[in-house]
Amino acid sequence: MLRPRIIPCLLVKDGGLVKTQKFSDPKYVGDPINAVKIFNEKEADELIVIDIDATRYAKEPDLKLLQNLANESRMPLCYGGGVKTVSQAKAVVSMGIEKVALSSIVVENPNIISNIAEEIGSQSVVAVLDIKKKKLSSNYEIWTHNGTKNSKLDPVEFSLKLQSLGAGEIVINSIDHDGMMNGLDFPILEKIYNQLSIPMTIIGGVGSLKDIEVAVQKFKYIGVGVGSFFVFKGKYRAVMINYPTIEERDNLSKDQ
Repeated sequence: MLRPRIIPCLLVKDGGLVKTQKFSDPKYVGDPINAVKIFNEKEADELIVIDIDATRYAKEPDLKLLQNLANESRMPLCYGGGVKTVSQAKAVVSMGIEKVALSSIVVENPNIISNIAEEIGSQSVVAVLDIKKKKLSSNYEIWTHNGTKNSKLDPVEFSLKLQSLGAGEIVINSIDHDGMMNGLDFPILEKIYNQLSIPMTIIGGVGSLKDIEVAVQKFKYIGVGVGSFFVFKGKYRAVMINYPTIEERDNLSKDQ
């Protein structure tokens, strides 16, 4: 059986590597290029890099940083942040980056998925949905612009719409669980996963290898994105980039 994809998620702000909690209070934790080098050595399956300021402040993608990341990386790369047009998406993949992640723009203009997929292929188009639980409710809504604007859209219904428009993958990013290392938000993830026929990656809440194992048991064919757990070590959150060994990764899906 294929192993699940275990994907480090790097957040970039002003060219530096940062970590957040519930999409707030970004803390500088190092140089993203150095992080890529370490994940190369550890043979990470894939890497997601998100510029958290690009969409919120209407910035263009930092092409110089992207080129440096692409030149350094020996693993498949997915980049998101500030990509709003077909030409920008083409520029990103022309650097050797395998996937383009689209977030706020797909809420504003869902058809951008089809337009970009026609040019670079659905396999390279990733839709990222930042979700948050409604207060005093079991329902969820999609938020945009780095978690600052509520679209009031239902993530299950909207995921299906984006799939029909040509998205090759859906990434579900939990605002409530971001950086908390308190486990994944399984109820909403199960609802979305059971409806989709394209790959899905889940981000937000992983605090142990056991969390990843539980996700694999529940979903089997899934990508698990990990931020804080791969950057911090111990209760004092000392910065120490880490990643499971090949043996540990194999064991996660041994019984599946």
